[in-house]
Amino acid sequence: MTRAFSHRLRIVIATLVLFALSMLIFAPGYVEYDSVGQYGQALSGRYDDWHPPVMARLWSLFVGHGAGPMLALQLAGWWLGLGGVAAAIVDRRPRAALMVLAIGLVPPWLGWQVTVLKDAQMTGAALAAVGIIGWWRLRERSVPPAAWVAAGLLLTYAALVRANAIFAIAPLVALLMPARWRSRIAIVIGLTLATLILSPVVNHRLLGAKDSGVARTQALYDLAGIAVRVGDDPRLGLSAAEIAEIAAKRCVKPFFWDPLGERTRCGTLLQRFEIMSPVSIYARLAPAIMHHPVAYAEQRLAHGNSTWRLWVPARWPSASPPEASEPNDLGLTQPGRVALTWQRMAGQWVDVPVMWPIVWVTLSIGGLAVTRGRGLAGALFGSALGLEASFLVISVASDFRYHLWPVVACALGMVLAKPWRGDRRIVGATLGALGLVLLIGGIARATLPVPPQSYEGMLG
Repeated sequence: MTRAFSHRLRIVIATLVLFALSMLIFAPGYVEYDSVGQYGQALSGRYDDWHPPVMARLWSLFVGHGAGPMLALQLAGWWLGLGGVAAAIVDRRPRAALMVLAIGLVPPWLGWQVTVLKDAQMTGAALAAVGIIGWWRLRERSVPPAAWVAAGLLLTYAALVRANAIFAIAPLVALLMPARWRSRIAIVIGLTLATLILSPVVNHRLLGAKDSGVARTQALYDLAGIAVRVGDDPRLGLSAAEIAEIAAKRCVKPFFWDPLGERTRCGTLLQRFEIMSPVSIYARLAPAIMHHPVAYAEQRLAHGNSTWRLWVPARWPSASPPEASEPNDLGLTQPGRVALTWQRMAGQWVDVPVMWPIVWVTLSIGGLAVTRGRGLAGALFGSALGLEASFLVISVASDFRYHLWPVVACALGMVLAKPWRGDRRIVGATLGALGLVLLIGGIARATLPVPPQSYEGMLG
């Protein structure tokens, strides 16, 4: 037995033990409101596209077994990915291999990965693909065709299970290709456009999901955001009275779009838009952006600040992983006391900088600049930054779980690339930007009033 084989065997055993312990402690997994809705669709066989239906379709294969099988899948991807990368580098960088496994044990990150949601499904699938490719690439071996096929299937699922996941998957694929930057940019654009065009076809025709109206939410959120900033403008499609009421009721919130959709808050104000096609609503939003670019920028930057958690108060909601499953009558239960203890501990991390997406955005920019997109680390930085950048245009909520993949991808890239040893100018600029982020975020959390800690409270 060679020394390298011995080290890799230990990593494999450690990874299997961590997977087994994760399943033992967290089975059958936590479920949230979204999870219950998707399981209900899996049980009934009637699907809609409010959440990408591929997850509910997959879940339908395990009907009668609750959330456990889906938890097993996403945890298997989680530990397969981390274990594959760790095993590939352990003979040369044993400490780094342990750091890779430690990423999987960061309490709030693991706390979200054991919650059966599309975000954890995407992270598990993408991480498994990275582990498969990394096992070969990090040992300077050619990736065999079968491994590419397996990774491709996982990345296809990851791209379909979240509506905006392609903004992470396309740059990941492009940067893994041995191509020039022009070709990589073309790959990103091509994959993104193809996915955005084909996803509705896959969801509605292939997977049989009905239109839920979810495609209207982004346009209505931004249209209302522009309206309350500029006031009456007939080109917006909202009357002066409607705009005044939206403003008076504070229906537009940087944290999320939900007040505009809740009947008890402001949903009735936009009810007439429910019969309009998404295309017609976007046809109003596009000229609104052109005529009021500053108002649109204010709307998107306000939301970007909220979801990136920069200038926000302490205990900004939707960061802590769940401590209990959503009440339901579908037979979906929750883990036991040990899991609850873990989740409560994870909840204490919400104001630690590792839970600020803006920190990882900053590190991803620096990492991508240092690596110039080369290697597996460069692909991870590009993937993280691609998804985070998309939130500036396509995002209507500030939950931390939306950032789980970019955070984990960047952390993994940091371990692999050691970018702090790169170009001193880039490293210095990154550290300066990071220091500024920490200063601004720290001041905000020390001075701003703590927000409501319930969904109803955030609705207003």
